This record gives sequence, C-alpha cells and structure tokens, in this order.
Amino acid sequence: MDRRDVSRLFRQRLAETLARSGLSRSALARRAGIDRSTLSQLLSGDMDRLPRADTVAAIATELRVSLDWLLGLSHVERLGADILHESLQIAESAQTPVDETLVRWFEEAAGYKVRNVPTTVPDIAKTEEVLRHEYRHFRSRGPDRAISASRNRLEHFRLPEADMEICLSRQALETLAAGGGIWRTLDAAARLHQLDRLAGIVDELYPRLRMYLFDGLTHYSAPYTIFGRQRAALYVGQVYMVFNTTEHIAVLNRHFDDLIRAAVVQPTELASFLARLREGAGSAG
Repeated sequence: MDRRDVSRLFRQRLAETLARSGLSRSALARRAGIDRSTLSQLLSGDMDRLPRADTVAAIATELRVSLDWLLGLSHVERLGADILHESLQIAESAQTPVDETLVRWFEEAAGYKVRNVPTTVPDIAKTEEVLRHEYRHFRSRGPDRAISASRNRLEHFRLPEADMEICLSRQALETLAAGGGIWRTLDAAARLHQLDRLAGIVDELYPRLRMYLFDGLTHYSAPYTIFGRQRAALYVGQVYMVFNTTEHIAVLNRHFDDLIRAAVVQPTELASFLARLREGAGSAG
C-alpha cells in the first residue's frame, strides 16, 4: 500500500474502533495525551498523512488494539498476549475427510490467489481410487465424504475468478507412478488413472491453475497453503500452524516464489512430464 492507502485504512479503523469503544473524541484524546484537534485531524477525510509513531501507539493502547492492525500492517486486531495467540494459532486438523475449518478458509479467500504446497497429489485432482486408498482407515467418516469434499473444492476452482498456484516436488509424482511409499499397495491401474486425472484437471483449469514441480534433491517444503491475504496454514500432521499477520504471510509467499523460481517443470511442461511418467509406469507394469 502507498501512503495514501495506509492513511485511509488507518482513518477508517480508527473511526470504527472509536465508535465501538463508546469513548468520545475528547475522552480518547485526554487518555492518549493528545490534543482533541489532533484527533479530529486524524479522523478527517482530508488527512492524507500519518501521525507521529508515539501518537499512534498511544491511541492504539487506549483503544486496546494492535498498533500494526491500526496501521493496516496486520489483520490481527487484538493486543498483548492476544496478539501472539491470534498471529500464530494452532488449529487442530479434523483428521476426517471433510475439514470444516479448511473449507471455511478457502471460502474466505474467494477472489484472492491461493498458493498450495500439497502433501501428495493436489486434493482437487485426486481420483476416487486414491481418496479411498488414503481414507480407508478413517473410522469417524468414510472415504465418500472425502470424495464429496474433493469434488466441491474442484467446483470452487472452476469459478471464473479462481486463481491457484501449486508447487510440488517432482519426486512426489515419480513415487506415485512407480508405486513407492504410501502408494505401494495401490494397484498400477489406479496409479495410471491418477496421473491421467491430474493431467486432465490441470489442462482444464489452466491458466487459472498453474502447477510447478521443483526438485526435491535441491529444495524442500513442508505442505502449506496461503489463502490470499487472509492467512497461511502450515500442515504438520495433526494440526495446522496458522499465520494471520502480513509479515508471516509475506515470508511464506517469498518461500513459494523461491520454489517457483527453482521449478524444473513449468506449468506448460507438466502434461508432457506426466505423459512420460505414465509411459514409464505402464511399461514397468
């Protein structure tokens, strides 16, 4: 944001918070140790510059909001210990095929770019066979719920305004094609079908969906998703580590940019890469 955008957002948030606090302008000015005329200028629509740092800090303290939030540098409004709690949250994964928290995060990011480093195959492109393979041991909810959730998410990314980037290691798809790791007990026909399904979805949604492959021997990434400007969620197995501040989201965006720069397979090359994998897997079978 440029200075005028920051000033406008500061003025808007200051007015909203002041109204919500129940304080009068005079009372806030007195508590913050500033002139009432100064506060009036800050709330004026003609104001296109920011006040001194100590003035903003005093106002934020009296209104019990985050200084960064007041200046538009964070989406987190709360103060003190609450800031730490809200800027880095630990959100439990539902450990079920349908994670309502994850669904809500995707909905809240509508209209913004979603960037995803998946654990294996991107959820929106998984076949029924793969979903049943992955969720066959879930007791609380069966694979049918996973299939429904995958299809619903796919429909979301079929919307005209959808924008998604995916980065995955090349070796993750090579392992799938070869039937290694978690795919050892999945039959060859199902694995070939998954490669075809992935190729078809990426081709259908390009350029709204762009998938890059990096070399896992030179780069590494834990699975995470950046939901526009709202939040980023790092998946660590049983829980999500959820970041809400502009700074944290920017760090993960830079990491994602690094993965894209290091990509050994570009979106326009993915179809031929998958075709070669399929040919090799078919010959081995």
